[in-house]
Amino acid sequence: MSRPVVTRWIAVLLGALFMVLSGCAGPSKPVPAELGPNAALLGVKPAWAANIGAINAPTELRVVGNTLFLASSSGRVVALNGETGAQVWQAELAASVVTGVGSDGHYAAVVTDQGELIALEAGQIIWRQRLGAAALTTPLVAGERVFSLSADRTITAFDAATGRKLWQQQRGSDALVLGQAGVLIPVGDTLVVGIGGRLVGMNPQSGSVRWEAPVAVSRGTNEVERLVDLSAGVSRVGNSVCVRAFQSVVGCVDAATGKVAWTKSAVGSTGLGGDDSVLVGSENDGKVLAWRRADGERLWSSDSLRWRGLTAPVLLGQSIVVGDSLGLLHFLARQDAAPLNRLSTDGSPIMASPALVGKTLIAVTQKGGVFAYRPE
Repeated sequence: MSRPVVTRWIAVLLGALFMVLSGCAGPSKPVPAELGPNAALLGVKPAWAANIGAINAPTELRVVGNTLFLASSSGRVVALNGETGAQVWQAELAASVVTGVGSDGHYAAVVTDQGELIALEAGQIIWRQRLGAAALTTPLVAGERVFSLSADRTITAFDAATGRKLWQQQRGSDALVLGQAGVLIPVGDTLVVGIGGRLVGMNPQSGSVRWEAPVAVSRGTNEVERLVDLSAGVSRVGNSVCVRAFQSVVGCVDAATGKVAWTKSAVGSTGLGGDDSVLVGSENDGKVLAWRRADGERLWSSDSLRWRGLTAPVLLGQSIVVGDSLGLLHFLARQDAAPLNRLSTDGSPIMASPALVGKTLIAVTQKGGVFAYRPE
């Protein structure tokens, strides 16, 4: 498949995904659930706020220690102290950025809309590499390397300091690819990548495959129905890696052995949050579900936020935090999703799963607002 065709299908599927997340299903738009009075059972105080410029597509927030890395769509890349909001460094790339910022705390990397991988050090561009296809997955920076995952299923490793290509592997070439970020994470000394409906464990030194775990099986009568890409937003605890296959299933894999622990049907598009005992995710219709991490048994289901365009959740102590398309942050009780508090940002959609920097909760909006809170 040529690059123009891949890019076209990415655009088509990204547009379809936005319709799903915003609740647009044909001519009538589902009405978001009424929220009722704010319970305010959990105290939450504003800590700081900033603005980095508009973010036009769902993104990922990267936290290393006390530093938060993020980028605007126009090409502003920033590193902020997550506890205080103070700027550590910033860079203006003069190019549209289509991924989150990958970083190990020293090096940082993003991909532009022209398929160019750009690496930075202390806010300065140190090298650029043209990728062979479009990429929406946030680069992974780890072990003095930068890894990229392109839409044509190509995984490439570069030397983080010089940009020298170390190896490249292409794993299949499906007719359609999902127009959102995929899975690219480190687990110990294994590079774990989402390829179609499979998690693949690779040797980061050479790109050789160590194991493959089938999370979702492609079914259907046409290419759209057979699309089973794994979505970004992974819950990892030790060797347990839990992922979502687009509008298909959620499941957990042992990344030490490549064995699938369990899978359950789930119709969602965003990532998962969790800890060593519970896994939480939101469906396309805004239903919030919790599963037992050990075996996938359903713990509870909540309809209180239906059709509100939810982000992936994050667990915060005894609460779960999820953002919505109206710029609200919802705090839900971990044990049954009862409402604990609700905060308003700037009225534009929350564009990433909220992130934790120590005890500070960070949310980023479409208008580029960065809002930090400290739950009591």
